[in-house]
Amino acid sequence: METFPTKPGLVTPEWLSGILGCQVSAIRWVPIGTGQVGDSVRFAIDYSDGQGPSTLAGKFPSADATSRNTAAMFGLYRKEVEFYRQAAPSLDVRVPTVHFAEVSEDGAGFVLLFEYLGPARQGDQIAGCEIADARRAIEQAAAVHAPSWNRADLLEAEWIQPPADLGERINSIYPQAQALFRERYAGLLEPELMQICDELADNATAWFGRSEAPQCIVHGDFRLDNMLFGIRAGAEPIAILDWQTVTVGKAMTDIGYFLGCGIGNLSQKHEAELLDLYLSEMSRRGVTLANDDIWHDYRLGILHGVSTAVFSAAFVERTERGDANFLSMARGACALAAKHDSIAALKETS
Repeated sequence: METFPTKPGLVTPEWLSGILGCQVSAIRWVPIGTGQVGDSVRFAIDYSDGQGPSTLAGKFPSADATSRNTAAMFGLYRKEVEFYRQAAPSLDVRVPTVHFAEVSEDGAGFVLLFEYLGPARQGDQIAGCEIADARRAIEQAAAVHAPSWNRADLLEAEWIQPPADLGERINSIYPQAQALFRERYAGLLEPELMQICDELADNATAWFGRSEAPQCIVHGDFRLDNMLFGIRAGAEPIAILDWQTVTVGKAMTDIGYFLGCGIGNLSQKHEAELLDLYLSEMSRRGVTLANDDIWHDYRLGILHGVSTAVFSAAFVERTERGDANFLSMARGACALAAKHDSIAALKETS
């Protein structure tokens, strides 16, 4: 049995008093965010002795069994806890300050208690964003990648390594995911874009079987829903949330994903500008790259948006917003993959 709360309602004034070192007299909470793998809440806190933060954010396992089991199977909760414990202090990316982070031995239970960054504007995958938001996001990607670039202590850490058979496991169930995705969205996603999904499924062994030396830490789900803008009533421009999919790999996994499924149509006009901004930010942080150095990886990184949309649609709780979200992700990623013939890039790699 866990010795820490795994649901918001289990957080007591006594437990929180011990964490904060102040006498908490009362707690109230409301749900926040749009995550489907974990449940986030905002705590309002009263004190009878001393003074602590009046508001904190908490994150817990999803109340939905399907989402919760998927997260436990792939170690998503453990990864996020360990990211805040072991990696975040070495990076320049803006993330919430953590007051408490713990995960159960089986990886199915966890709690994160961190600073509340509101008032802020939640990124919205479906609504999209303005170019100014996209620029801030690209700068934050470099703030993850550059400080971890070729850092053996980070890239070889035990907690961040994917299971040895992860690619094989996902490959074995991916056809099922694509079949469900096609059945569910064939009448909604344009046929030429659904064809990209089908082609990636046909080449799933090559996609999930890739063996590449990692360059840096990557977020893995770098899109608008996992970003806050104008945090603390505009005092800071942006913060990056939801590190459950953090891993090691190629930097362009995040960039291709963001420009494809992350911002959709915005990338058609600003793709070159945002790639140039990324290269400039990396150079400013001590990692010099040219367009030729990233282009092949970028074409491949776009496909990460396709496979994530397909897989997530099949294995997390189905909701109306989730359907709109996965369609938005797939539409943007498939369109950019078609533009740059990402399937051909995958075949060249295999």
